[in-house]
Amino acid sequence: MMNTENNHRARMGSMRRSAAARRNALRATLTALVLLLCYTQIRSTAAQEAITGEWIIESKPGTDQVYLTVQHGNGRHNHSMSSTDIKQENLKGLNPALMQGNGSPVQFQIVREAGTLNCEGWFKQGKGSGHFTFAPSQSFASQMTSLGYANLSDEKMFSMAALNFKLSFVQDLNARGYDRVPLDDLFAMYIHGVDAQFINEIKAAGYDRLPIDEMVAMRIHGVTPEFIKEVKSLGYDSPSIDQLVAMRIHGVRTEFIKVLQDQGYNRPPIDDLVAMRIHGVNNDFIKELREMGYDRVPIDDLVAMRIHGVSPEFIKEVKRLGYDRVPIDQLVAMRIHGVNAAFIEKMKSRGFNNLSIDDLIQLRIHGFDK
Repeated sequence: MMNTENNHRARMGSMRRSAAARRNALRATLTALVLLLCYTQIRSTAAQEAITGEWIIESKPGTDQVYLTVQHGNGRHNHSMSSTDIKQENLKGLNPALMQGNGSPVQFQIVREAGTLNCEGWFKQGKGSGHFTFAPSQSFASQMTSLGYANLSDEKMFSMAALNFKLSFVQDLNARGYDRVPLDDLFAMYIHGVDAQFINEIKAAGYDRLPIDEMVAMRIHGVTPEFIKEVKSLGYDSPSIDQLVAMRIHGVRTEFIKVLQDQGYNRPPIDDLVAMRIHGVNNDFIKELREMGYDRVPIDDLVAMRIHGVSPEFIKEVKRLGYDRVPIDQLVAMRIHGVNAAFIEKMKSRGFNNLSIDDLIQLRIHGFDK
């Protein structure tokens, strides 16, 4: 069949690309966190200026929520912005009548555990904007100190307020063995929903005390407890987190695996499943090959066929020219060396009839089409 070394390299290349995709996603997340936390140019002076910024609010008709955007920046390279839905009742001092006014001036507060945004501006027909001044909560800072996070800057306190960060989140992590988590990891966990419930659920699924970056990757790419259960129900008892994440990144759905089993592929290795999806080996491709007489083709060969463009259409063209049931390794070799229908017809027109596939490949390699 196929050259096993080349197939192994193709599959390993697929796995490396999958791992690289995971690393790139995590790097993108951390980059976003850097912007959000304003880690660049954080002031080291003891007396910090009051944090100010802009707010924008748009009402959502038919709901009790509004869409809030908060922007804060100190220069071109130190800027943060967050947007979220919040309940209108959390805008202290702002009532619906003022929001629906015709350019009405407003003053209100957005109270969070980490501090309060004192806002002023105007509203017109459900849309408003203005400026705020942030007042950090000293009580929150003291409680965070007791949890191992001393000397939080006002910038970090503001970021926590913008995210509506909860002390209970840290306390719940501590209770599950994740105490004194580095602050950037803490923010990543909070933003992506790595909370007590998620940790409990994946522990019940057999994954206890996972590294933080793996849990964040699971949440980013949709590795849910339900997905883990579905994969286990198909005979994959203890897939690694990297494998589960790769499955989600590349679209290895449980439906794909179930149809593969119906087609005679019983529990293919997860790395093979990922390689199949990376290179476009789907259930329809396998079905078409079976209808053409290629049943239960090894996965390495299926991947090689897709890599080199051995399509059902190509096989039909070769068959039309008198080459039926060509072995897959020869079909791949034909594509690698450019032996297509046009080349075969050209050779026939020059009197080269009844050539074997190997003969055609050799003629192509040695330039007989010139």
